[in-house]
Amino acid sequence: MNTYYLVLDLVEQMESIASYEKWHQNVWPEIKESIFNAGIIGMEIYRTGNRLLMVMEVGEDFSFDQKSRMDASNPKVQEWETLMDKYQKRLPWAKEGQKWVLMDRIFHLSSHDESNSDM
Repeated sequence: MNTYYLVLDLVEQMESIASYEKWHQNVWPEIKESIFNAGIIGMEIYRTGNRLLMVMEVGEDFSFDQKSRMDASNPKVQEWETLMDKYQKRLPWAKEGQKWVLMDRIFHLSSHDESNSDM
């Protein structure tokens, strides 16, 4: 199992942010099904201000490219994405057409690491 962290901003209007959160309290069943069918085992979204953090736990067979192809061919996912798009704001460093941007891990600490034994 792998875990990925992705970020995205929302339009900076409290009414819009509240509406986005409300939609995510009752995500369409077809969207949930498409997430699981793509090999995503678990997903969480966190918010601070207008910045979102998505945490995805995926199986070994998960592929971002495959997920993208599946989403592009699913009319219900496209309907959801069009609806969500009015709330979302691309990060300045996002690639053309990219919403969620994959984060790079720059630090890791674990009590299980041998390198921490000299602390």
